[in-house]
Amino acid sequence: MKSLPFALMLALLSFVACDNTPEPEPEPEKKPFIRVTGGTAPEGNGSPNATIRFVVALSATFSQPVSVEYTTVDGSAKAGEDYTSSAGVLTIAAGQLESSFEVTILGDEVRESDETFEVHLENPVNGEIFTAIGYGNITNDDTGVNFGGATSPTSYAGYTAVWGDEFDGTALNEADWSYEIGTGNGGWGNNELQYYRRENTKVADGNLVIEAKRESFAGSQYTSSRLVTLDKQSFQFGRIDIRAVLPQGQGIWPALWMLGSNFKTTSWPGCGEIDIMEMVGGGGKENTVHGTVHWDNNGSYANYGGSTTKSSGTFSDQYHVFSILWDEDYIRWLVDNVEYHVIDIRPSALSEFRQPFFFIFNVAVGGNWPGSPDATTSFPQQMIVDYVRVFKKD
Repeated sequence: MKSLPFALMLALLSFVACDNTPEPEPEPEKKPFIRVTGGTAPEGNGSPNATIRFVVALSATFSQPVSVEYTTVDGSAKAGEDYTSSAGVLTIAAGQLESSFEVTILGDEVRESDETFEVHLENPVNGEIFTAIGYGNITNDDTGVNFGGATSPTSYAGYTAVWGDEFDGTALNEADWSYEIGTGNGGWGNNELQYYRRENTKVADGNLVIEAKRESFAGSQYTSSRLVTLDKQSFQFGRIDIRAVLPQGQGIWPALWMLGSNFKTTSWPGCGEIDIMEMVGGGGKENTVHGTVHWDNNGSYANYGGSTTKSSGTFSDQYHVFSILWDEDYIRWLVDNVEYHVIDIRPSALSEFRQPFFFIFNVAVGGNWPGSPDATTSFPQQMIVDYVRVFKKD
């Protein structure tokens, strides 16, 4: 066997000795992305309180623990009223893909709209935030409930139905109703605290819902709605039935009432005012409603009112029917078809009440009569109107 030439052997040894190429370094482990997803829960009535589970998940597992800070942030739902605020650090163990935490929903029996709050993520460790906000949706489980209570017929002997609104559909009929917006003159003449907005009105489940909220808007700390039929629907004499569930709480002032259709040219009280129903909340007064008229008595302001009180419960417990019977001689006030107040409008000083009137439906917050809300007042509050019906004598 022949040996390799010495020169060739030396060259091969030199090549082997010089091949010192290092092994490639392993690529560093990529930090996973972090995302948060929320959930939905019915509000409930607080026995027990519901919870919403927020899941924080990674795009891939990681060899070390991944952590992130979380904080709840108010939306239409408010901490302390609708849910319990929460903040902390959530850690996902090494090799795991997700972890979670829960936020407690504060249930009650107040009729409310669907509401939302947020959870924000920040300051991640061993990860990068991909989705920073998760949403907690609190579904209203009170509006649309059959509250029961009194009803009234759709016809009466000796009367013809001339107008009504059953509040079917999903929006207010603006051929009949208009929104009055803002704070009015001097808090609508009563030092009321709310700002009236159209957004506080909805039509759902066969009801008109006017909602008063504690929220800052345009310099006011409360919002609500005020609806009128001015220049669209007006009526002179007849029977009026309004079926409604009332709100409650200190400083809450719902009203179903009327003003003379000459309001634009004849200032109050000369135009006349007929309050079909008013209630002032707080102090155990939610079991009493008032019926009143206001007028100009030969140059002096005058009013005459009466009230009726439930023997048990409040007017927020279930539907009641608030009515007036109005003719050339008298206005009579009824609740659930039981008369509790009457005024003789035949004297010439009460001529305001022998002309057409238009409707106003509103929920005021604060004002001269009810006073301001306090720590006992729960928000939001709703007045729920099933229907308004107007009948004319044959």
